[in-house]
Amino acid sequence: MKILIVDDERRIIEVLEAYLEREGYEIHSADNGIDALKKTKTIIPDLIILDLMLPDISGEEVCRLVRKESDVPILMLTAKSLEDDRINGIVMGADDYLTKPFSPREVVVRVQAILRRVKKADKVDRIEFNRGKLVIDLMKKEVTINGQYITLTPIEYRLLTNMAQNPGRVYSRMDLLEKIQDEGIYYEGYERSVDTHVKNLRKKIETDSRQPEFIMTVFGMGYKFGGVLDAANTPV
Repeated sequence: MKILIVDDERRIIEVLEAYLEREGYEIHSADNGIDALKKTKTIIPDLIILDLMLPDISGEEVCRLVRKESDVPILMLTAKSLEDDRINGIVMGADDYLTKPFSPREVVVRVQAILRRVKKADKVDRIEFNRGKLVIDLMKKEVTINGQYITLTPIEYRLLTNMAQNPGRVYSRMDLLEKIQDEGIYYEGYERSVDTHVKNLRKKIETDSRQPEFIMTVFGMGYKFGGVLDAANTPV
């Protein structure tokens, strides 16, 4: 698997490269944001280790631009250790967040954990939540609630599946709007229009849309999927 390390400190790249190559990963590197964005498209890495303090454009901006085109896992590295900084990193689309100074061994462990989660997600064509209450068949593109099929619009289906495949991840309205467009569904609308689609989706899948158990509002940030993943997923 290919890992792209983005950091302007050569020493950090060399240390992480040595540890990760020992585990069998193919390592590529970039010391600035522009080069990182180019290599993300040419190398197509399986994971990006991204420092936030870069000399040209910030790591936050790199993360935002990568997320417009890819769901590649991102492990952020930064000297910022405040809780708000960590939360912002996750909200921007990072899959994990590690503050400097760090142990190279911990980086390896986190990389392995992220890739295991991704691999597991790629092996299912059916996901169930809350003891089978909500079932999404990704192959047939069908959704059931308590065993009853429900009809979703293409936009509602993409909103649901994108969030359901990343439980707990906070999506801003722009994130969700871009996800819809990335999937080939053209939609003209403002970010706030996403609220209308979420409201309609809740009416279809929630027992009480005023107290949702699946599509949760994160005030001031956006939405996240709050369903509990069942073990009964069907391997491809």
